[in-house]
Amino acid sequence: MIHVRNLQKTYKDIQSGQFTALAGISFDAMPGQIYGLLGPNGAGKTTALRILSTVLKPSGGSAVVNGFNVIDQPEQVRRQIGFVSCNTAIYDRMTSWELVQYFGQLYGMPLDRLHSKMNALFERFQMNEIRDVLCSKMSTGMKQKVSIVRAMIHNPPVLIFDEATSGLDILVAREVLKTVEQLRDQGKCIVFSSHIMSEVKRLCDRVAIMNRGVILAEGTPTYLAEKHQENDMEELFYQLISRSEAQLESDKNAEVPPHNLTLPLAN
Repeated sequence: MIHVRNLQKTYKDIQSGQFTALAGISFDAMPGQIYGLLGPNGAGKTTALRILSTVLKPSGGSAVVNGFNVIDQPEQVRRQIGFVSCNTAIYDRMTSWELVQYFGQLYGMPLDRLHSKMNALFERFQMNEIRDVLCSKMSTGMKQKVSIVRAMIHNPPVLIFDEATSGLDILVAREVLKTVEQLRDQGKCIVFSSHIMSEVKRLCDRVAIMNRGVILAEGTPTYLAEKHQENDMEELFYQLISRSEAQLESDKNAEVPPHNLTLPLAN
């Protein structure tokens, strides 16, 4: 369903000349599976997801979503995915119903099928009370519900959740996680990015732990626990990130700056 191979993303940097956001990551996510991308801020999770959703172009490597290449077939890729993040844009001057309908029409859905799907989703997420409320008048939790329905309206086979529970109260966050589980059970391919260990433990069938654009470890939670002899996912995460940072610092210190070189004196 999602096949990523040696995916790279670099940016020009005024100080260092080049900043590497992704240093050649590879992974596969399959239908009926929640694939977790776990890492601290700056690990490269959001960059990877933005490439998968065609918002960014990679500097190298490949990514295929449900048979479509993100570089050569971006329009087809966008039809395969629904994207939800903690800051998904909501149009304040639209009601929730108008906004979801607008996006359904963008996907070319016939009005009768669109309205039938909207009615079902608004009922499922208990949104009928806010269907005529302007988005500007909604709480953060309500806006996030609208974002999820908007992402699901065209029934995409792939759903991407990028820190989707960040900033939500515990009740709304639980509803979001419950929805993710239900979508997995319906056979959807889900990529779930988070730094909250309890969410990862509850949801993810496979996990990739990232730091500074590199995947440090990848596999099922059980496999990772056995390989690294650590059953506590939070402790395992801490150990891998700490080792990675220590290695990077060691490599940095091992480099001999040119101005420290001692040149022979002229006779």
